[in-house]
Amino acid sequence: MRRLLLTAAATTAAVLTLAACGTTEPVADSSAKPSEAITLTDATGAKIKLDGPATKVVATEWSVVESLVTLGVDPVGVADVKGYKTWDTAAPLKNEPKDIGTRGEPSMDTIASLAPDLIVATTDLTPAAVGQLRKVAPVLEVTSADGSDQIGQMLENLDLIAKATGTSAEAATARKDFGSKVAEGKKALAGAGLAGAPYAFSDGYVTGNQVSLRPYTSGSLIGAVNEAIGLKNAWTVKGDAAYGLGTTDVEGLTALPKDVRFAYIANKDDASSTPFTGALAKNAVWTSLPFVKAGEVHRLPDGIWMFGGPDSMAAYIDAVVAALTK
Repeated sequence: MRRLLLTAAATTAAVLTLAACGTTEPVADSSAKPSEAITLTDATGAKIKLDGPATKVVATEWSVVESLVTLGVDPVGVADVKGYKTWDTAAPLKNEPKDIGTRGEPSMDTIASLAPDLIVATTDLTPAAVGQLRKVAPVLEVTSADGSDQIGQMLENLDLIAKATGTSAEAATARKDFGSKVAEGKKALAGAGLAGAPYAFSDGYVTGNQVSLRPYTSGSLIGAVNEAIGLKNAWTVKGDAAYGLGTTDVEGLTALPKDVRFAYIANKDDASSTPFTGALAKNAVWTSLPFVKAGEVHRLPDGIWMFGGPDSMAAYIDAVVAALTK
């Protein structure tokens, strides 16, 4: 976008100069500087070469969509636009991008019609799909998640996308703001006597009559943020290596400490995501849990994407602090 604005400004200046001289001869602009080419190495080790900062960017995954929005880059194409608007309101879209299909199966024809100068994807996308995308435009792949250092990976992805779009200054600001938010949240919880308090975050889904719960262990992004602000992750189940997500059912909640604070995020536009107030509301196991009886079940605001970027995680910290200290 900044590149487009600069180009428009230069064009306007040239037109005014031509009018003043009363000639149609082209006028040299000695102040104009060509964009410098950019060469990057993405998460897969692939070399990405760009003529200059990318401005027409397509994003196939919501995490990278959020990164672009945070950096002030309005993507021209986004996978599942409706879903993004539903689940990620911490970094709302400022334009009306073309919907390119699902996150797992983007439409190659739609993307090609946008003539992007960069496609940002994650390593979750299949190699076959990435191979097809590379026939359309350069593809920058970022690591989708890393259970060994989720916050570091989130910020590394932001930096890499910033280098491709000429927005490193914006990335530095986002990093600084996120660090301040972590410190602010940690201080607030400690001030409320909650430093080291046992805490469990989960989401859940209802499929048919079956309730599935998804614990966010220490290896998840939410889990890493919880610990960064001074809470103790109470889950003892094992999460997967990439996202740090476990699986359990309502009986599995009986393993949580009696004094745990329990929190979850659902969405009013997705009835299957609200088992705690739906399918479990009259469940004998659920209603007998000590933290349920104690009123320590907290629904955090909709629209905080649990796999997002600094904006979502900052919103999450605000929500947790507000819920636990009220």
